[in-house]
Amino acid sequence: MFRGATKQIKPSQDQLRVVILSRLNPFSSFQRINLKYENPLAGACLRVRTTYTMKTALRSLLVLCLWLTAVQMASAQSSSWGAEYNRLLGKYVTPNGVRYGEWKKSEADLKALQGVVDAIAKENAKSLGQKEQLAFYLNGYNAWILHEALEKYPTGSVKDLLFTFFTSKRIKVAGQQTSFKSLEDDVIRKMGEPRVHFALNCASRSCPPLAREAYEAGKLDGQLEKMAKGYINSENGVKLSADGKTAQLSKIFDWYKGDFKNGVLEFINQRRSKPIAKDAKITYQDYNWSLNEVK
Repeated sequence: MFRGATKQIKPSQDQLRVVILSRLNPFSSFQRINLKYENPLAGACLRVRTTYTMKTALRSLLVLCLWLTAVQMASAQSSSWGAEYNRLLGKYVTPNGVRYGEWKKSEADLKALQGVVDAIAKENAKSLGQKEQLAFYLNGYNAWILHEALEKYPTGSVKDLLFTFFTSKRIKVAGQQTSFKSLEDDVIRKMGEPRVHFALNCASRSCPPLAREAYEAGKLDGQLEKMAKGYINSENGVKLSADGKTAQLSKIFDWYKGDFKNGVLEFINQRRSKPIAKDAKITYQDYNWSLNEVK
């Protein structure tokens, strides 16, 4: 029934069919429907209903288009600084360390790295998916480490007596002024991925080596596994005695043991070419904070 009529008139089958079709197709327009209404109020109600539905659909479509545009812009921004970051990593990073001296001599490449961290500072991380976010924050941490290490270079170590290099709010990531420690503890580690400890580099000898490519969401799992296996099978990660009775682990496994949910040894042995015996004596290596420089 159409409320508000001077008398109650039951709509015809044709009128009902128009209402149903207008709901199924929100882009239909009453101007395209050639019907003579027995009651002018019935036609007015139908026109209002159809117009309202069409406006709602168009509004939803507009919101979707704006969202897709924002995502594409964020992706384009990431790919632009990501390509430059990859170029710099490929040029100056080696399996044994970073060529800081050579990098410091290149004004163009110092400026290029500044452009990378400036883009990281402005990135909208909230628009990214979970894997994209993790890859972004890993790249953000490592790129800023390189930037700050180069700022201090020449130096024997980025670490100072009070660890202010890591605890002071000297970097900006995704609009937030933060520290390396806060970025690691309050953002990256909270994502629940223990392999991040082998992807982050602190510009020091005992750290896992810096990857020669940026982390990407599409291949992040393989990248993290490669870094974890590489470190665990190196002497920086695990020093196993000849008789296998003693294992000296990196301090990383002591500092962050709570992040390895099934236990440190299980995590290690899943990736070691020569597993550690369950009854082996476990000790921890001294951490070498010397700059991870190669000349």
